[in-house]
Amino acid sequence: MKQAVAWWLAIVAWACGTALAADALPPARDLQKDARAARDLRGVVVLVFSGEDCRYCRRALHDYLIPMSQTEYYRARVVMRQVEAFSDLEMKDFQGRRIPHRALAARHGVRVVPTVLVVDGEGRPLAKPVVGLLTEDFYTYYLDQAISEGLDKVRGAPPQRLGAR
Repeated sequence: MKQAVAWWLAIVAWACGTALAADALPPARDLQKDARAARDLRGVVVLVFSGEDCRYCRRALHDYLIPMSQTEYYRARVVMRQVEAFSDLEMKDFQGRRIPHRALAARHGVRVVPTVLVVDGEGRPLAKPVVGLLTEDFYTYYLDQAISEGLDKVRGAPPQRLGAR
């Protein structure tokens, strides 16, 4: 009986951990490593700048960005990381220097969250940032356009027309 209860608790703990993991984007910790992963994909790094108490950030993450990051299409093209724009949490930047998340936000001029920025392996922006939640009906479209523009630049492809996928 005790063994059955232990197995049941282990399964519940595993399921809860899996659910929580799927409910967040990985935080930016080592952008040099993330850049290598993006280069291996011939893809881009997507930086999601957010704030701890930002309800629009939570909505953008949970309704759009997290589900997007879990699709095969984006997993094969994008390395997506969350940056706490007003935090002193440390990470390695694209040059391997240890900096706080807020320094990366300042470097990219991020003042409003959520802001989504598509960058290359050196941290250079490849598309116009998606700032704010904007019109929710078109948010996925704005994200997809920024990512597609970045991918086109990284891959040296001519810009895609709408509906060309």
